[in-house]
Amino acid sequence: MRYLTSGESHGPQLTTIIEGLPAGMPLIDSDINEELARRQKGYGRGRRMQIEKDTVQITAGIRHGYTLGSPVALVVENNDWKHWTKIMGQDPLSPEDEGEVKRKISRPRPGHADLNGALKYGHRDMRNVLERSSARETTVRVAAGAAAKKLLSELGIEVAAHVIEIGGVVSSKRDYSSLKELKEITEESPVRCLDQNAGQKMMDAIDSAKENGDSIGGVVEVIVEGMPPGVGSYVHYDRKLDSKLAGAMVSINAFKGVEFGIGFEAARKPGSEVHDEITWDPEKGYYRKTNRLGGLEGGMTTGMPIVVRGVMKPIPTLYKPLQSVDIETKEPFSASIERSDSCAVPAAAVVAENVIAWELASAIVDQFYSDRFEALKASVEQQRKFAREF
Repeated sequence: MRYLTSGESHGPQLTTIIEGLPAGMPLIDSDINEELARRQKGYGRGRRMQIEKDTVQITAGIRHGYTLGSPVALVVENNDWKHWTKIMGQDPLSPEDEGEVKRKISRPRPGHADLNGALKYGHRDMRNVLERSSARETTVRVAAGAAAKKLLSELGIEVAAHVIEIGGVVSSKRDYSSLKELKEITEESPVRCLDQNAGQKMMDAIDSAKENGDSIGGVVEVIVEGMPPGVGSYVHYDRKLDSKLAGAMVSINAFKGVEFGIGFEAARKPGSEVHDEITWDPEKGYYRKTNRLGGLEGGMTTGMPIVVRGVMKPIPTLYKPLQSVDIETKEPFSASIERSDSCAVPAAAVVAENVIAWELASAIVDQFYSDRFEALKASVEQQRKFAREF
C-alpha cells in the first residue's frame, strides 16, 4: 500500500490518496474522525486547535461503507483558510495586492525546515517552506493511519500509544493488564500518561515552558498486539519491518530517535539479558517469556507485542525566539514567530500510533493475498495456524 498527501497548513484543505486497500473492507467516516479528534487533544496545544475541528470527507474509493479496491481519497478542510485567502491564494498577485500581502518570512527559525528548504528550492519567502513542512500535514497522515488501524482491527490486531516522558518527567508506571485498559486510562489523561502523578508533573513542566516562551519534548511508546509471526523479511535490507517502522517514526515532525523493546539499554547489557528465550506450548505454539527485543527479530515479527518508542524534540517555534539571520539583509535578528504549541508530545503519540499502524497494515497487504478483504483475512489466519502447528 501507499499514500500521498497534499496541502499547506493555511491552504484550503489537506488531502490524502490511499492506494492498495483491499476491496470489501468496512470503512466509514467515523472510523477516521475518531482518530482526527484524538490528534487534536492534548495538554500544551496552541490556539490553532481551537480554530480547527478536523473532520474527513471521503470523496472516492468507498461505497455503502466498504472499500472498492480503487484509490481512496480523503479530504480535511482548513477552517483557518478564510483568514489566509490572499496570503495563500493560488492566483498571481497584482502589484497592488503584493504590497498588501504581509507575513513574508525572511528570518528562518533554528531547528525548523525554513532555511534548508529555502536553500533547496530557492524560496525567498520561507512561508513557502513552512506551510508544507508544518505538522499540520500529520492530519491526513493520521487519516490514512485510521484506515490502516481499521484494517488491523478487523484482523484482530490492536494498536495503542502512550506518553512515557515529557520535559524530563518520566512515567514510573508501565504496567497494564490489557491494551484496552491502557487506552481507557490514557484517553482520560490530558498528556496520555498511565502514571497520574507523573502526568500532573508533565503538565506543570508544560506550563512552565509556556510561561518562559519555550517548548519541551518527550518520548512516546507504541504497542501492537496480535501481529502474526513472520511478517517482514530478512532477505533484503529494505524489507526488514523494523527498518520500515523506524523510518515511519522519525518521519514524524520533530522526531529524532527511535528504539525497540529495551532499545539502547541493549548496549549496556550482556546477550543473555537482551535476547528472548524461545519456548513452545501446544495451545500457543512458539512464544517468548520475555519481550526485550520488542516483538521483532531479523526484520520480522515474532508474534509477541511490538514495542517501539520515539523521541520528539521540543518544537522549534519559540515565543522567545533564538537568534537567526535575515536572508535579505544578512543581519542578525530574532527568528520569526508563528502560532505554535508549547508541547505537542501527547498529540504526537496519536500520530505515532497511526503511522506505525500504516506500516504494519502495508506489510500485511504486501505479504498476503489482498485484492479481496475476506481473502486477506483468510490468508492471515492461515499464517497464524501454520505458525502454531509448525
